[in-house]
Amino acid sequence: MELLIVFLIGLLYASGIYMMLRRSMVKLLLGLLLLGNGANLLIFLLGDLTEGRPPVIPSDSNIFMEIYADPIPQSLILTAIVISFGLQSFAIILLKKVYLATGSENLDDLNTHEQDI
Repeated sequence: MELLIVFLIGLLYASGIYMMLRRSMVKLLLGLLLLGNGANLLIFLLGDLTEGRPPVIPSDSNIFMEIYADPIPQSLILTAIVISFGLQSFAIILLKKVYLATGSENLDDLNTHEQDI
């Protein structure tokens, strides 16, 4: 299972970087989304996969006798999802404003100094 997730993380990172190197701002945004999902899966994998165990430890236990899921990577992923959602929302609005101002979403067209935006 972990090997499958490792390949999935590699695929998400590779496709995210490929999309970010394109000339379109929409593809840049999609690449950023793929990189964020790859990072979330990487944090999830580094936290160790524990099947069937909750991240809750009884308050009366002094010694951990059973395997439990680590709650720290899960909370980090939840925080990363919220932050990436805010970043993507801002980027979509910014992309719309740039497109309305210039009439193009190609990054090469935005690089000219002949027009004042």
